[in-house]
Amino acid sequence: MDHTEPLSSETPVFDGKSFVRNLTTSPGVYRYFDADGELLYVGKAANLKKRVGSYFLKPRMEPRIAAMVSQIAHAQVTLTRTAGEALLLESQLIKTLKPRYNIVLRDDKSYPYIYLSGNEDYPRLAFHRGAKTGPGRYFGPYPSTFAVRESLGLMQKLFKVRQCEDSYFRNRSRPCLQHQIGRCSAPCVRLIDVEEYRSDVRHAEMFLEGRSSAVIDELASSMEKASMSLNFERAAALRDQVAALRRLQAQHFVQGASADMDVIACCMEGGMACVSVLFFRNGVSLGSRDFFPRLPMDAEIGDVLAQFIAQYYLDRQVPRELVLSDPVEDADVLAGVLSEHAGYAVTLKPSVRGERARFLEMAQRNASAALTSRLASRHTLLARFDDLKKVLDLPESPRRIECFDISHTRGEATVASCVVFGPEGPEKSHYRRFNIAGITPGDDYAAMHQALTRRFRKVVEGGVRPDILLIDGGTGQVGQALDVLRELGVEGIRVIGVAKGPGRRAGEETLVLADTGRTLHPGSASPALHLVAAVRDEAHRFAISGHRRRREAARERSTLEDVAGIGARRRAALLKAFGGLPGVEAAGVEELMTVKGIDRGLAERIYAMLHP
Repeated sequence: MDHTEPLSSETPVFDGKSFVRNLTTSPGVYRYFDADGELLYVGKAANLKKRVGSYFLKPRMEPRIAAMVSQIAHAQVTLTRTAGEALLLESQLIKTLKPRYNIVLRDDKSYPYIYLSGNEDYPRLAFHRGAKTGPGRYFGPYPSTFAVRESLGLMQKLFKVRQCEDSYFRNRSRPCLQHQIGRCSAPCVRLIDVEEYRSDVRHAEMFLEGRSSAVIDELASSMEKASMSLNFERAAALRDQVAALRRLQAQHFVQGASADMDVIACCMEGGMACVSVLFFRNGVSLGSRDFFPRLPMDAEIGDVLAQFIAQYYLDRQVPRELVLSDPVEDADVLAGVLSEHAGYAVTLKPSVRGERARFLEMAQRNASAALTSRLASRHTLLARFDDLKKVLDLPESPRRIECFDISHTRGEATVASCVVFGPEGPEKSHYRRFNIAGITPGDDYAAMHQALTRRFRKVVEGGVRPDILLIDGGTGQVGQALDVLRELGVEGIRVIGVAKGPGRRAGEETLVLADTGRTLHPGSASPALHLVAAVRDEAHRFAISGHRRRREAARERSTLEDVAGIGARRRAALLKAFGGLPGVEAAGVEELMTVKGIDRGLAERIYAMLHP
């Protein structure tokens, strides 16, 4: 149930003491709002009356708390059955609503896994990110894309399990390069039988589960049997595989690491925090990852760790042991919730000795080094924003810069990009791409006009607006931006064109000021130009990557898909029978009819489509 203290025009000041008097002692979650309805803070409590009362009944408060309390105009509470339920609800609300005074984990990207497909004779191993809906098994999560790619590379060398897409696999008529370099057993052309391939898949699965010793024992036994039966070539191949596995085991096994453990350290300085995590699974190190949560003023390390653990692990697989650099509040409640979520006991250990202390020291060094680097980058970025304010003669430093760029190949698959930068750096969750359609191919002005129209319609509808709009180009592109803003009635946005300098050399760019028509040449030593160039280059990179993906998707699409009556099976049968699309194109109607399922009428339609 919710309990709300409304804001009325007669009582603009929130009466916290009166609100507390009406509260229950049950566990729950409380939320504070300002006069504009913006959420200030979300908190949990085992006893709502006692916890909320601490904000309004204490004579003195910390500066951070006092600053927040002075803005409260409205409060809500939601009762829960247990303190654990309150913790879960608090975590969900913080991640979803991102209140101003909460510690918020900024981690938008889902974690990568290794996917082993199921329900087929020749399963594949693959990189996977996103919802786990396909049949098969998912191993992970891994801390980074690099860790997954490295593991998949090892799988290719050790077990030769295929990693190609199913569409590629079904249409092979001869082994690919991966087989030629010894990284695939070529099941696509049946150079390995199903049973032997299944054995390789099982060994790969055992290895990913951390049972490398059991794999070595099985392979060693098979090696002896092959030797006893005088199959020396097979015995030699197994010997090399066992040797490679032993070398790998020696390199990756971490002495002293528990089977499943994460080591978490937090470092704070200059109003910023870094949480560094070392991941261990099955006694093997999977690497590390650094996080930089958004902090309110005067946050404590224990608060940061508690919020990080709640927000990060409550929707991911949690290891059995979390080693922490500092104690956290309500550790027992947090451990209980994590254990219930995982289905097994999870322990939080803020005090460790021996090898675990060595791992914790390593995590603390990682956190300190990453934070030092981040602070240096932040100071540089703030200096660049400040210089841009001076160069453009702005009343204050911009808080949001957006930059647009266009990418295409001779008019094909045109994509526009929009990237966003703020004083903290790139805001990638706000990046956008626009697939351009309905224009003359190669017309960059029309593409820019369409992309800007689609973006700034959102501003008219109440969306966030930039302080500065950068356009990659000169007066022509800037003119398109001004036309769009005039058409939509959007005012108060500075439009700046970024034109390439003589010889297209970096550092010689010209800034075109749309409001006055003046041009500026800040020079290669200007921090402002460094910022503008970095934003422009990021927009260029983002546009090119989107264009390439769109172009490749279009080129991979088979012309046969446009033929009525041709589904996936018949298309695959045709491509396999004639060795690819060029072979199908070269075939006559009678030859096409030799493929199962292709009658004369269909063959004639195929021929007509391929020979317009």
